Formats: sequence, C-alpha cells, structure tokens
Amino acid sequence: MSALQAYVRATAPLGRETERIGPFLATYAKDSSHPMENYAIPDDGAQPSPEDLARLISAYRQRNLLPRLEFFTDAAPNVEASLAAAGFTLERRVPVMTCTAEERVDCLAPEHIQLREPSSDEEFRRLRSVQNVAFGEPPEVSDADVERNRHHLTVLAEHGETIVGGGIALDIVSGTTEIVGIAVAADHRGQGIAAAITAHLTHLAHARGARTAFLTPGDVGIGTVYRRAGYRVAGECVHLSLS
Repeated sequence: MSALQAYVRATAPLGRETERIGPFLATYAKDSSHPMENYAIPDDGAQPSPEDLARLISAYRQRNLLPRLEFFTDAAPNVEASLAAAGFTLERRVPVMTCTAEERVDCLAPEHIQLREPSSDEEFRRLRSVQNVAFGEPPEVSDADVERNRHHLTVLAEHGETIVGGGIALDIVSGTTEIVGIAVAADHRGQGIAAAITAHLTHLAHARGARTAFLTPGDVGIGTVYRRAGYRVAGECVHLSLS
C-alpha cells in the first residue's frame, strides 16, 4: 500500500495547490470546491498531534472548504483513530483493488458496443457528461473538465453514435496508474460493458508502461465487475471529513 499511497501523493498535486501541514499533504483544487477535489493525504506512518489536526482543519476552513482526507489505511494505520477523536466522521470505506499484466483478464464487449479512445474534444465532453450522470452529478461539463481529461488515457463505449460509458487511466508514475471514472449509462447496464471497459483500459495502460493498475470501487458491490477483469483486493481506502 505504501507504493500506491506514494503514487497518489505524487499525482494528487497535479493541477492543484498544495501545502504541507505537519504530517499531511493538503491539496486544493484551483477551480472547484467539490469535496472530492479537495482533500489531505497523511504521510506513511503518520502520528498526527492535536495541534497538527487543528492546523489542518483551519487551513480548509479558511478556504471555505470541507476538512477532508483520503488515504490507504495500511500506509497510515494510526491516522483514522486520531481523526475520529477530533470529530471526523467516516464517509466511506472501500477496497483498493490492483491488477498486473499477468493478472489481467480480457473481457469482450457485447457485439453492438465499440470500445475506442475519444478523437475530439466534443467526444471527451459527451463522455464526461455520461460519467457525471452515472455518478449522480449534473450533466454539464466545463471546458476545464474537457482539458483535464484529454491529457489522460481514456476509453469510451459507443453504441452506434451514442456514447454509453467509458473510463480513464491517470498518469503512469513509477510503473503505476490509477483507473477512475468507470461508468455506464443506466439503460445499458447489466450487459458486461463496465467489465469490458475496465479490461480494455487496463490493457492499454499496461501496454503503455504501467506494471500495476489500481482502483477504488465506488461501493463494495461493484467490485465484482472489476474482479472479472482480473482485479484483486489489496487493501482499503477511507474517506473522512469534518462537518
């Protein structure tokens, strides 16, 4: 888990402002106040003091942001208890799943579905809109969202001329990449499309130099989809925040 946490610590600052606060790396999105875009990451083996936590809370409050952390518990096993004692509550606890090239399992998409990389900003925008709706967000997509996504390895699923799903592989750093945003439109679910997107995207990431791909399922149940593509549970990730 330390290698995966190091990956997140290296990639989370991209496109964000950062600040060192005691044993934490605090990250702040430049163009969004969304909680998922603003969070802190503890150092491996961190033992935060009450003073460290007070400074961290203050830093987020001063920016009118929710004090929030995301981290892998195996890398910082004592932090969750310290946060709970300071009043933080658990948003979610999800598995961390990993897949190497040797473990990957090919999953074919249904015959009526084509998997490919987007070829224009408009396709990036349409895909992101599908992802937003699938995750319960508004369908509108900003130019900044399109610009961010077009620099990542992206796969879309297409039925005729309709984009029905897709996913993203983030930057490859030290042989590791994170798979995010796997989504399928509601009326196309249950056909194996998500597993096919995951397998194809992971295959492309491995072909481009990643030795290990990892992801954190939005909920435990969806993990069965990723197991079909060869992913296995390697640890857990927690999200905690202070209202």
